[in-house]
Amino acid sequence: MSIDLPQWPEAVARKVLPRVDSTMAEAARMAPQQAGPIWILAHEQTAGHGRRGRAWVQPAGNFSASYLFRPRMEPARAALYSFVAALALDEALGQICGPQAQLAIKWPNDVLLNGGKVSGILLETIGQGPEAWLCIGIGVNLAQAPEAGLVEAGAVAPVSVAQALGYAPTPDEFLAYLAPAFDRFATDYQTYGFAPIRTAWLARAARIGQPIRARTGTQSHDGIFETIDESGAMILNRPEGRLAISAADIFF
Repeated sequence: MSIDLPQWPEAVARKVLPRVDSTMAEAARMAPQQAGPIWILAHEQTAGHGRRGRAWVQPAGNFSASYLFRPRMEPARAALYSFVAALALDEALGQICGPQAQLAIKWPNDVLLNGGKVSGILLETIGQGPEAWLCIGIGVNLAQAPEAGLVEAGAVAPVSVAQALGYAPTPDEFLAYLAPAFDRFATDYQTYGFAPIRTAWLARAARIGQPIRARTGTQSHDGIFETIDESGAMILNRPEGRLAISAADIFF
C-alpha cells in the first residue's frame, strides 16, 4: 500500500537500527552524549520489556521505538507524557487505518483497535533534576499480535493492524506518522498544560461510564470508570464512594 508521509518535526533527530537489545537501553546509552530529542527505532529487539519488567515480544514487521527528550519539568508532570503518547498513537493509527478502525484508549495508555490491544507504552527517567531525560518506549503490533498464551489471564486480547485491516505499514512508515502526532500533542501540553490533553484523552477513553476492575497489587476494586483527574488518576465510582487510582492493571 502506498502511503503519503507527513512532514517530520523540526529539531527532532531519528536513528534507525536493524537490531538492538532494546530501544530503551539504547536511549540510556545515548543520553549522556545526546544534544536534543531523538526517536530510536529498531527493526529487531532481543531484550525488549514492558511494564513491571514483562517481556515485550517483537515479531518481524512490528514497531518498537523510543523517544528520548528532556521535558524540563517535575517528575509528576513529566509522567503525564504517558497520556500525550497515547493520544499520538491513537492519532497515528487513525490516520493509517482510516474510519473503519474502532480505536479507544484503555487507561492509562494502551490503545485498543477493534477491542484488542494493539500497543503498549513505557516511561523511564534517565538522570535526575531539571536536566533529566525522559524515555518513552512504544511498541505496536503492526504485522503480528503476540500469541494468546503470552498474555496475562483476563487481559485484553492482543490484535495487530494487519489482522484488523488486512495490511500494515512498515515500522519506518508508522514512525513517520507517530513523530509529528507526538510533537503536536507535546506542544499543546507544554503550552497549555494538562487540561487539553485530559479533554482529548477522555474523548477517546475506553469504558467511560461503564464497570471495570482495577487491580492494585493484591487488591481489586470494582466500580464505574467515571473520569480521570488533573493528575491523570482514574476516578472509580463505587457504592462506598469515589476512589482515585494512580496505578493499576485494568480489566473489563
